[in-house]
Amino acid sequence: MRRPRGEPGSRAPRAAERATCAGPGESWSPSPNSMLRVLLSAQASAARLSGLLLLPPVQTCCLGPSKWGDRPPGGGPHAGPVQGLQRLLEQARSPGELLRWLGQNPTKVRAHHYPVALRRLGQLLGSRPQPPPVEQATLQDLSQLIIRNCPSFDIHTIHVCLHLAVLLGFPSDGPLVCALERERRFRLPPKPPPHLQPVLRGGQRLEAALSCPRFLRHPQQHLIRSLAGARPEELTPHVMVLLAQHLARHRLREPQLLEAIAHFLVVQESQLNSKVVQKLVLPFGRLNYLPLEQQFMPCLERILAREAGMAPLATVNILMSLCQLRCLPFRALHLVFSPGFINYVSGTPHALIVRRYLSLLDTAVELELPGYRGPRLPRRQQVPIFPQPLITDRARCKYRVVLMLRERWHFCRDGRVLLGSRALRERHLGLMGYQLLPLPFEELESQRGLPQLKSYLRQKLQALGLRWGPEGG
Repeated sequence: MRRPRGEPGSRAPRAAERATCAGPGESWSPSPNSMLRVLLSAQASAARLSGLLLLPPVQTCCLGPSKWGDRPPGGGPHAGPVQGLQRLLEQARSPGELLRWLGQNPTKVRAHHYPVALRRLGQLLGSRPQPPPVEQATLQDLSQLIIRNCPSFDIHTIHVCLHLAVLLGFPSDGPLVCALERERRFRLPPKPPPHLQPVLRGGQRLEAALSCPRFLRHPQQHLIRSLAGARPEELTPHVMVLLAQHLARHRLREPQLLEAIAHFLVVQESQLNSKVVQKLVLPFGRLNYLPLEQQFMPCLERILAREAGMAPLATVNILMSLCQLRCLPFRALHLVFSPGFINYVSGTPHALIVRRYLSLLDTAVELELPGYRGPRLPRRQQVPIFPQPLITDRARCKYRVVLMLRERWHFCRDGRVLLGSRALRERHLGLMGYQLLPLPFEELESQRGLPQLKSYLRQKLQALGLRWGPEGG
């Protein structure tokens, strides 16, 4: 702290400096190294003390008018005596005189007079060359006056008195500081009631966990425990859809959770429409997981037969998931390849995406279902599925090897099972006669530079009995 001009003896207070009180009947004075002697020296003024406390000087805003100052709103007959009492307190020559002015004029004492008295007490105790003696009884009587009247103080007066009392050496666990601190806390705004966490049942815990953004980024094992602790009636379609979307989005191939979804679908078959079913079936195709539930496929076939005409897009989405699992039901294919279904979807807003999915299903029928004898997608309705170079190559039979780059995100979270869409692509390319050369991401990441990468590809091709081109490309 910069030393103010005219106060060469001033310095910042030390935390260890304290004023001490004598026993009953003995004179009281601060110790030579106390904070009180530093802050309240003969040269220190009330403004100086307030500056050190980071508090403004006590404002006599409630003083009356008369000849001593401006008239406040409403005026009052006691304005002059009230301000006169403040001058008497500021000019008191001993702590006993301070106490006498406060005790003998109870009708004239206002709340702001007590900080004035405490400040004057500090000035007297820090006076030079010899501070006046103070009896313990005087300090106790002054404390009792403040304690008795502090309920009428405003918050600013309480703060000033509290800081001054601490600086004067009143103990922090003494009656004066405790009373002022209690009044300060009483005037604080009330705290809002604590938010009581509702008691969540199994299904509610599961829904709360799945709806938490932090949990979506960091899946945890207690999800399985929440599901295991839920009663059947607590597992609503909404909860199970959240679970299915969570597994699909994060590529979590958790057999216990997937089996729970399959069982729920079978049990609630009559209560579910195809728009909900498509969301429940999604993780099975994406995660390339065929459940052990024996009624899974018969249940889906019944739902498809019942809902195909009412929700065409949901119907095709369900079939796409089953296509990834190599479980296309013939009866459902008859429905979606029928002229009535195709004509119906052609006039809907999602006609293009439905035609694309139907084209992929038609390709799957051609490659994977040689025994199918039902209707097929008309050629004029088909949309190209594979890139044009592959289609042209198949006609010319020029190149028969396809390099399959397997990135980390092409697999389920465990890193061993390809996602359903990637497995379907590789399976169809193999059925079309192409020789696949998988390039795992772990091996590619270990290659350093173009020469090392060429050497790696040459070894891969030689393992298939193929020769590296003369130009090395």
